[in-house]
Amino acid sequence: MGPHPAVAAIRLAVRRVLHDVLTDLTDRSAEPSQAPSGGIPGTAAGSPPLVLVACSGGADSMALASALAFEAPKLGIRAGGITVDHGLQPGSDLRAAEVVTRMTALRLDPVESVAVRVGRDGGPEAAARDARYAALDEAADRLGASAVLLGHTRDDQAETVLLGLARGSGIRSLSGMAEVSGGPGRSHRYRRPFLQIDRQTARKACMVQSLAVWDDPHNIDPAYTRSRLRHEGLPALEKALGKGVVEALARTAQLSRDDADALDAWAAEAETGVRDEDGRLECAKLYALPPAVRRRVLRRAVVAAGSPAGSLFARHIEEVDRLITGWRGQGAINLPGRVEAQRQGGRLVIRQG
Repeated sequence: MGPHPAVAAIRLAVRRVLHDVLTDLTDRSAEPSQAPSGGIPGTAAGSPPLVLVACSGGADSMALASALAFEAPKLGIRAGGITVDHGLQPGSDLRAAEVVTRMTALRLDPVESVAVRVGRDGGPEAAARDARYAALDEAADRLGASAVLLGHTRDDQAETVLLGLARGSGIRSLSGMAEVSGGPGRSHRYRRPFLQIDRQTARKACMVQSLAVWDDPHNIDPAYTRSRLRHEGLPALEKALGKGVVEALARTAQLSRDDADALDAWAAEAETGVRDEDGRLECAKLYALPPAVRRRVLRRAVVAAGSPAGSLFARHIEEVDRLITGWRGQGAINLPGRVEAQRQGGRLVIRQG
């Protein structure tokens, strides 16, 4: 008799991602500049690749940890785990220690708890996320991990799409979370196997495997925007529109991502054609571009000048865009990261002040 359907579903999702990791590593090993002597990139010479799971102890990440522990050895992959102690609740260190114990019981190795200090920039949710990813990046670099698996589900994706819609941040925001992501030099580090799996399936998988889970009280705290959306917003939408809202929002994310990727590629190609011989942006040539492409060119230029991408919103780019489309002699536009955008003699000058 095979495993419970919920367990089978999460294992299949993880197995597919692990195959993708191995394929990526093999492709990169074929590049002489990428492969270390005697091995494949992302691993120590001659050792099996290491894949980590980021585990909070909640149902989603515990289901992911159990599936990784089951599937990785069959593919010759070492499986480890990291839990991040945000220090935001009393006893968070004890909770992290419990998660370490649970991951160790699954035979994950190495297993670590990493404590972080959460700042205030961008609000509590954004600050916690930034601290968490910084800790995961540090751990992955130090341990030589080829990938880090994250337990975001289809429900999380639907919430992310709605939050992006509420911010009015454009099609990229509606594209939600990517199945594969990462920062510079780590473009394939983070993998999200569960984006096509609903939250209840993950919880059911934990239940039938008798996996203890921890329910974060922040997830039901109405002080947090995502919590209100999860427990009030989405149920109201499903009541008004019927079942299937979560699935539709997840499809919207994929369609939006495809469109956004195409527009980003267009903007990257167009950018070289709107600069003069000194590399300065020419306003007349920018004006001739389709608005969606022009705004992407402007955003790329602002980020390249030093503005943090996470702090740059649609309203900032709209202000810069008006220097092109609504020029009335206005002065410099102040942007995040002490970056200024100013029109001078038919050129758009973007620089840090």
